[in-house]
Amino acid sequence: MGDLAKIFKAYDVRGVVPDEFDEATAEAVGAAFAEVTGARTAVVAYDMRASSVPLAAAFVRGVVSRGADVINAGLGSTDMLYYASGSLGLPGVMFTASHNPARYNGMKMCRAGAVPIGGATGLVEIRDRAAEILASGSLGGPGGGTVSERDLLAGYAEYLRDLVDLSGIRPLRVVVDAGNGMGGHTVPTVLEGLPVELTALYFELDGTFPNHEANPIEPDNLRDLQKAVLDVGADLGLAFDGDADRCWVVDERGESVSPSTITALVAVRELGRHPGAAIIHNLITSRGVPEIVAEHGGRAIRTRVGHSFIKAEMARTGAVFGGEHSAHYYFRDFWFADSGMLAALHVLAALGEQERPLSQVLAEYSRYAASGEINSTVADQAAATERVRATFASRDGVTFDELDGMTVSGPGWWFNLRPSNTEPLLRLNAEAADETQMAAIRDEVLALVRS
Repeated sequence: MGDLAKIFKAYDVRGVVPDEFDEATAEAVGAAFAEVTGARTAVVAYDMRASSVPLAAAFVRGVVSRGADVINAGLGSTDMLYYASGSLGLPGVMFTASHNPARYNGMKMCRAGAVPIGGATGLVEIRDRAAEILASGSLGGPGGGTVSERDLLAGYAEYLRDLVDLSGIRPLRVVVDAGNGMGGHTVPTVLEGLPVELTALYFELDGTFPNHEANPIEPDNLRDLQKAVLDVGADLGLAFDGDADRCWVVDERGESVSPSTITALVAVRELGRHPGAAIIHNLITSRGVPEIVAEHGGRAIRTRVGHSFIKAEMARTGAVFGGEHSAHYYFRDFWFADSGMLAALHVLAALGEQERPLSQVLAEYSRYAASGEINSTVADQAAATERVRATFASRDGVTFDELDGMTVSGPGWWFNLRPSNTEPLLRLNAEAADETQMAAIRDEVLALVRS
């Protein structure tokens, strides 16, 4: 058993198996989940990692030991688990470590209706109760719960297609890189019957990630997709992360598309259906997003990074859509939950409804030069942040915002530096009016962080 305080993060559970996260821990968390949520039935799904099946089975034992029932949905993406929780009205748990390396696993938890469980909404209580169960040696219990299996993939695919009208789109040639993750399981069913010629990369489910890490935010992990798009003359490429709740887009030129651009595109589409609605964007997204939202009559609301925070703000404001720099996209019509596949369908619809190439369609939604997210491993995150603060604090016209990490803004530029919630990293995002100014800010901050 590892230190539960180490593996319970701000909005999920994640740790190295088995050193930090083992079956006994998963079973204790299952029992605590049933007790804290009061669930009489829960739905469970898992990704393709070798450790996911035994960890999920242990969690199920913990739930049924408290007399609650479990619906085992089997292999699925995280957004399929949210569909299950929303459509069935049940709390749920997804076993995945998303894009983390193979030695990791974790859990994403939600209440009925895909309402997230985060640090301020029950995750701390589940952690503390699980620790008590482990310390007292009280694994097991009166039992009485039952386990049933249900295939939800077809229902999930149908629900997504009902949300985005693709009936009239022109034929499209699409390359999808699943990174040996759960996109290889869900994408064929979602796209079945659509006018899409699919070129599949790495659809074989393999939690060791033999081809590349299933993390499309890292440029190196997009190289194969970019090459394939050019090789086959595709209209676009899509890359999914390990649990397929994030989707990255590559245009017909093989160029990576910023998630801020996709956020602006989908926001405008949703505002067309819901005039004057609220749109959520986190503080890392391009300043172009709130500008475009306002120009189309919407209300842009800025929030901190992280799915539990985004979902809570969406529920509070009734926002129809939310986007993050990390290629997480949230939809009111999807229980305020995130779905990379649903965002991908919006991109397919926007492209297929007219004849222009994707790069031209997206040009109006991209206004500034951005660095993308750059990670730095540092021995002392706080000290590195203070070096940056001290350097910029004395400059004229510079302001600081600490909503999430440290955001520093100056004439025509801004950057955010924040610690990761799941890894020992500092994450930098920078943006400016042009590439030269952005590169200068980016390089100066990185030199300070890594010195």
